[in-house]
Formats: sequence, structure tokens, C-alpha cells
Amino acid sequence: MTEPTTLPNEPAAAASVPAAAPVQPRPALAAFALASREFVRFIRQPNRVVGAVGQPVLFWLFFGAGFHKSLQIPGSGEQNYLEYYFPGTLVLILLFTAIFTTISVIEDRREGFLQSVLISPIPRWSMVLGKLAGATAIAVAQGGLFLLLALTIGVTPPWWAWLSLIGFLILTSLALTGLGFVLAWRMDSVQGFHAVMSLFLLPLWLLSGALFPNPAGWLAAITTVNPLTYAVAGVRRLLYADSAAALPANLPSLPWCVAITAAFALLTFAASCKVAGTRTTGDLL
Repeated sequence: MTEPTTLPNEPAAAASVPAAAPVQPRPALAAFALASREFVRFIRQPNRVVGAVGQPVLFWLFFGAGFHKSLQIPGSGEQNYLEYYFPGTLVLILLFTAIFTTISVIEDRREGFLQSVLISPIPRWSMVLGKLAGATAIAVAQGGLFLLLALTIGVTPPWWAWLSLIGFLILTSLALTGLGFVLAWRMDSVQGFHAVMSLFLLPLWLLSGALFPNPAGWLAAITTVNPLTYAVAGVRRLLYADSAAALPANLPSLPWCVAITAAFALLTFAASCKVAGTRTTGDLL
């Protein structure tokens, strides 16, 4: 049998061409890209910024002015209601931001962007981390702006309390946005999401000690197991770190508040990662 001859100008065999190296997923870079997208997307929608900050600020001004002289907080010394309500309003801003930012989960699903992310080679935890990190950055930025109003009512904590407060706000925002992500992932409509958030999250805030301290009876039991109670208490202790007289009686200690809030954040992040691997069938929890 005659062996085939090779012409001088014949191209090299395909086997001699080195194969392209497979693309390695970079979860950290993907999470950063998703977080940046969330932040840019939110600030380009001024109506959401106004809605997340404006309503809690109006609540603080109206409730604080209305109960300024008529309501005295037991164990808080000469503190007026405007000062007492300030930490609760700060947590309410974080809560509203969690509601407005996690709506993007439903919008991304409708636009097809979420499907593109899910079929990419990055792990699900990277996608969840990017979403939650972007929403947390938005919440802390808006909460930081509201913190400037503390100077108008004479609240001047020491420098270490300011730094600790920023870290505690990051922890609280991560917990709330994780909870919002879990609910938004199971929702198929923005209307259903708003209804569930208003029915579920707002009562959590109302029973957190933000409006009134030390409730009695069955409300006291709900307040004790409510994770937002420790978020509001932690903010209150850091804001009034140099004034023990401004703290209500039976307020949880700061280490206990940090521990409960950190556990709540880890729980909601783990739940977000788990729910991100499930299918959705509509507005069903």
C-alpha cells in the first residue's frame, strides 16, 4: 500500500494546534460586577431613592414632632421622642431599601438577565453575594446620609461609636436584604412582593422597640424573638454610647445585639443561596 504524500504547502494537522484553555469562572469578580450593577441601577432611578429615604424621614419628623411633649420613655431620662425614634427610623430606612432593591430580582427575571446569570459557570453563592452586597451598599449609603441629621438633635457619639455603627449597619442591611431576596425569589409579580413585604416586614419593625419600648403581655414575647429588636437596640446603644441615661430600661447589651444580628445575617444569606437553586412557580411561599 502506498503511503499518502504531503504537499509542501499543505497546512499542519489540526492535532498540532494547541487547544484553547477552558475559561475559569471567577466568582469574586462576578459578585463585584453584580454588586456594581445593583448600585448604579438604583441611583439612576431617583424615585426609588426618594421613596426609600423620604418616607422614613417624614415619619421621623411627624411622629417625633407630634409626640415630642406628650410621650415620655420610661428609663430614658430627659430624652424626647424625636431622639428616641431616631434609631428606629434608621433601621426603617434599611428596611425600605431592602424592599426596593430586591425588587430587581423580579425585574431581572422578566428581562431575561437573571436567566443569563443562572446559566453562567459561576456558583450560585456568587450571584447571591453580588445581589446582596450591592443592596447592602445602597442601604448603608442612604443610612449614612440620614445619620447626618443626628447632629441636628444633639446626638454626638464618640468616633469609635461612629465606626462601629457603620459596621453594625452593614450587618443589619445584609440580613434585611437577604430576607428580601428570599421572598423576592418566590415572587412572580412586583405587586405580590409589595403585599408580602408590607404584611411581613413592617410588623417586624413595629414590634422591634422602634416606636415604643418594653411592651407587655404577648407582645413582649414577640419582641423578644424578633431579630429586628436587636438591630434597633444595637443602633440605639451605639448612637447614645456616651449617655447611659438616654437608654431605655431592659435594653439588650451590645454584644448580644451584634451576635443576634450576625446570626440573622448568616441565616438569611444561607437561605438565599438555598432558594436560588430552586424553581419558582408563581407568587407562592
